[in-house]
Amino acid sequence: MRISQVALQLFTVRDKLNSPAEVAATLGHIREIGYEGVQFCPLECVSIPEAVDLLAQADLRCCSTHLDTAHLLEEPQAVIEELATLRCSSTALPYPSGVDLDSATDVLEFCKRLDAAGRVYHEAGVSFAYHNHAIEFQRFDGRPMLDLIYDETNPAWVQAEPDTYWIQYGGGDPIAWCRRLKGRLPLLHVKDYAVTSEEKPFFAEIGQGNLNWQEIIAAADGSGCEWYIVEQDRCQRDTLEAAEISFKYLRDELSS
Repeated sequence: MRISQVALQLFTVRDKLNSPAEVAATLGHIREIGYEGVQFCPLECVSIPEAVDLLAQADLRCCSTHLDTAHLLEEPQAVIEELATLRCSSTALPYPSGVDLDSATDVLEFCKRLDAAGRVYHEAGVSFAYHNHAIEFQRFDGRPMLDLIYDETNPAWVQAEPDTYWIQYGGGDPIAWCRRLKGRLPLLHVKDYAVTSEEKPFFAEIGQGNLNWQEIIAAADGSGCEWYIVEQDRCQRDTLEAAEISFKYLRDELSS
């Protein structure tokens, strides 16, 4: 992993993205920390063309996006146009919204929808990935939902954006999943997993939790990962400070 491959998911610093001025200042701080890329998520206060200008001013690249599930599945051509505006060729579906996750039939139908949209993206030269939470580790006839998603879709059309925290939370092995997804893993959400004295898990800065980052990064490198995306859903400190702690650990301990 090169440090230039490390990006920040903007959801991490969403508390600092409430106006155009805040967005500009926050993007500047992200670049000052050392990040060269960000994963874009919809912002209410700026349009996509405005975001493009602000990213350029901060000298940041949009490495990928997280967009609304229905938009991604039902309007792929519109998404492709938005990505072109962002000068980006990668997107990920963040959550299986609108799917009955207790129904194997609905999950399999969802896989068909992923595959259909993925084909459109693939033909346009866009990488379309699936981002997991813990819910995908519930089982249907002994198989985790995440197995179904990757087994029932075309690897060329539906890629992967595994989330290390949620894999661990769901009872999976982040290292094993990075290895399993070789050739299908353009994006990785790097997110550490820690536990309180009350045995409650919480989101930690990278290197401040319990995940084996040396092995995770080695496995992801071996599987062809292109972007290592820091995301911290909830922070125990200032969100930019948390983002800086994660970046420095990845830079000082893990980058080549």
